[in-house]
Amino acid sequence: LFDGVYPFYPQQRKAFVFDVSTIIVIVVFLTFACSFLLIIPGIRGRARLYWTLRVLLSLLVGVVIVVVQFTGDWETGWVTANTTYKSFSHALVNVDIGLHVGLAGVNVTLMGNPVNQVNETINYNEYFSWSFDADYDHSYSKGLERGLPSPILYVAEKFTTQSPCNVHRQYRISGHYASATLWVAFCTWLISNMLFSMPVLVYGGYMLLVTGAFMIFSLLSFSTVRNSLMCPIQFGIATLRIGYGGSFWITLATGLLCFVAGITVVAVHYFNLDLLKTFFDLREDKAEEYQEMIEVYVNPHFVNKGL
Repeated sequence: LFDGVYPFYPQQRKAFVFDVSTIIVIVVFLTFACSFLLIIPGIRGRARLYWTLRVLLSLLVGVVIVVVQFTGDWETGWVTANTTYKSFSHALVNVDIGLHVGLAGVNVTLMGNPVNQVNETINYNEYFSWSFDADYDHSYSKGLERGLPSPILYVAEKFTTQSPCNVHRQYRISGHYASATLWVAFCTWLISNMLFSMPVLVYGGYMLLVTGAFMIFSLLSFSTVRNSLMCPIQFGIATLRIGYGGSFWITLATGLLCFVAGITVVAVHYFNLDLLKTFFDLREDKAEEYQEMIEVYVNPHFVNKGL
C-alpha cells in the first residue's frame, strides 16, 4: 500500500546509527580522500609518504568530528524480555528492545524473537527528536496516535518533559552543548590545516591541541547526563541498562589523537625543526641553493668598458 510504505507509517524511519546526513558526510570526505590519492603519484620521493600520512590523518579527524554529530549511539542499551505488545491485550511476545541516545534525540528499536509473532511482524525503529526545531512531546503524542507498540512508548515516555524521571532537560541541554563544542573543534581543525600549509608549523600544532581540547569538552558536556538519576526501564524481571556507545569512544580516541599529534609537532619544532620541515615538505633545497653555474653568458660590451 501507498507505494510500499506501511499505511500507519507515512514517513521514512530513521536508522539508529546511520542516517542520510551521516552517509552524505562520509561520501564527501571519501571524495576528498580519493581525489588526493589520484594526485599522490605526482609527488616525488619520501614526501609522497609524508603527504599521504598527513592528509589521511587530517581527513580522519575531520570526518569523525562531523559524523558523530548525526550518529545515534552516544549511549546504547539492549535487553531481551517477555512483554506485552499492545495496549488492552495480555498477549506476551519475546522481543529485543534497544535504546540509542544521540545528541539530537533517541531511537527505540523493537525486534521480535522471532520477527513474526501474534500474527504481526515485530520490527520497529522509531526516532524521537529534541533538537531546536523539534518538539519531543509532540513526536511522542504522534506515536500514541499511530498506536506504536507498548514497549516503544514505555521507553520513549521516560524522556518526555512531563515524565517523573525528569531527564529530558538534562539530555537536551547536554546534547546541544556537546554539538556546539564539536562544531568549534571542526573550525579549529580547519585553521590547523591552514597553518600547516604555511611556514608556521608550531601554531598548527597548537591548534591541534585546541581541537583535541574542544572534543574532550564535548564529551564532558555529554557526560553530565550521568548527574541525573535515570529511572529504571523495567520489562518484567529484565532491566534495560545503557552505557556509552561507539560515537562517544570514537570521539574520545580522536581527541586523544589530536593531543598526541599536537604535542609531537610542538616538541619536534623546539628540538628538531629541520625534521619537522622535512615531514611537512617545507625544507629548502640546499643543493639548488649552492649549485654552481656551469655556463655563463658574458656581455662583451660591459667587459670592454670595464677594462
